[in-house]
Amino acid sequence: GLLPRLQTSALTIRTLASSNSFPQNIPSCLWKLGRLNHVAVAVPDLEKAQSMYKDVLGAQVSEAVALPEHGVYTVFVELGNTKLELLHPLGEKSPIASFLQKNKTGGLHHICIEVDDVNVAMTELKKKKIRILSEEPKIGAHGKPVIFLHPKDCHGVLVELEQA
Repeated sequence: GLLPRLQTSALTIRTLASSNSFPQNIPSCLWKLGRLNHVAVAVPDLEKAQSMYKDVLGAQVSEAVALPEHGVYTVFVELGNTKLELLHPLGEKSPIASFLQKNKTGGLHHICIEVDDVNVAMTELKKKKIRILSEEPKIGAHGKPVIFLHPKDCHGVLVELEQA
């Protein structure tokens, strides 16, 4: 019946939990990943995108801010548990301009995850052969140090790490 099967399942779970079948020697990092800070979306028309999130969806939307060091205008859309970052090109050499040449209607550009120590993360990731797209952290849209990890080393996703 059902009771013997449940007892057998419970015994199996206890055995697995107490056995060494789970790796115990997982290397610990000197830094920690935190929460998802934002998801960035490249947009060809910043005003239209702002209006869609604000006027159609009713979100709280920031004003556009120019970040010349990164070659972008940014707008943040507040969500309950994270933010969307709308990105639009600033200048001819903007990485967003080249992204939009390949993706005319825009699209997902990167994800941003908080870390407790961006400098230590950078050092350890380099040792693990993860390419970082700058020699030193830059100051990001939130006024905190950020680095970007090469998408080819992150399964096709451009990953931004931001100091928490």
